[in-house]
Amino acid sequence: MLTNFPEIDSVVRYEGEETLIELVDRLREGQEWREIAGIAYARAGQVVATPARALVEDLDSLPLPYRPFGTEHIGGFPTLPLLASRGCIRRCSFCSIHTFYRTAPGKVVRMRKPEKIVEEMLHLYRQHGVRVFLFQDDDFPLWGRKGRRWADEIMARMHETGLAENTLWKISCRAEYVEPELFANMREAGLFLVYMGIESGVEAGLEILYKQMTVQQNLDAVATLKQLGLVFSYGFMLFDPSSSFDSIRQNVGFLRQIVGDGSAPAVFSRMLPYGGTPIRDQLAKEGRLRGDLTHPDYDFLDLRINEYHRLLTLAVRSWIHKEGLSYQLSYAWDELETIARLTPGVRDADAYREELRALTAESNERVHPGGRIVAGVRAGRPNAAQARERERLLRADADKAAGYAQ
Repeated sequence: MLTNFPEIDSVVRYEGEETLIELVDRLREGQEWREIAGIAYARAGQVVATPARALVEDLDSLPLPYRPFGTEHIGGFPTLPLLASRGCIRRCSFCSIHTFYRTAPGKVVRMRKPEKIVEEMLHLYRQHGVRVFLFQDDDFPLWGRKGRRWADEIMARMHETGLAENTLWKISCRAEYVEPELFANMREAGLFLVYMGIESGVEAGLEILYKQMTVQQNLDAVATLKQLGLVFSYGFMLFDPSSSFDSIRQNVGFLRQIVGDGSAPAVFSRMLPYGGTPIRDQLAKEGRLRGDLTHPDYDFLDLRINEYHRLLTLAVRSWIHKEGLSYQLSYAWDELETIARLTPGVRDADAYREELRALTAESNERVHPGGRIVAGVRAGRPNAAQARERERLLRADADKAAGYAQ
């Protein structure tokens, strides 16, 4: 930031609550500010970083977030985000979160007290009419006995206060935490949506991403959520630095296995080598890193996949773009479950759910990068005429997809 934008005098590093207050106080009083902990600043064309400030040990010591903005809505019901914890215990190679928290001194994962979490939820429910809470934790901490006791206490307080019967909530967590009894209890306390970073349906992909998970664990988690009737969404990297055409086909098969029934829209992306991540360092060491810090990129081991990825992106843009059909379907699922659960007895909910499932399954079958697109890639490079014909077909598919989304 300081190198590319000379208009910026300083950057607050890591958690900023205490550092920002001290910086503003020094500036307001006309005092020297360049020696305070937790910042970086430019001096004579050089970037100077002061010692890192320790992470906030007690999250409950912070005031409630300032929320001057209005609520968003799902199905007409007000919704707002909140946090129950900070940090993540894992060290996924592609994720900058653990680098962020582990570079500064202090405890990496910190959990708020259950009573404080529920107090904030009650405040938002009573003062702003919030009915849907979106927990934005990097990883909702359900690991081990401590995490289970913490979750049990949150749920108990939700039932005591009536929040469990009058509100819904969403979490993001690892698939290994999805255990039938625990998530059944969470469903009864208002849980309706679970996001999981599945990332890969290939063991080698999970290994290079250092997920410390197995394909079977991901499959078991999806099966459990389906059985419990919980909506799920997921992150999935069809492409990663280890990708081959064989692994892409395996990943497509995995997607068909988990969402071929229309239980959730098909989505996928390409792993990006974010700054500060181990996988970025490895790609640089191998000479495969391309782009810059704001537009990171890399070459695949099989260079034909570079072109395949470009063409595939053209073909499925109308689905996987952030405003594409898959995302519209995701919102429809969230909206349906919100209305159905907060308005008991709403007419035709079951019929609508089956229709939405059928539409989602049809969309998934169209977007799956299989059939002609994957099968068209052969061991040898296509000649110019074949390449032009393939691109024409892919563009035609993209046009059809755009019409279908419309």
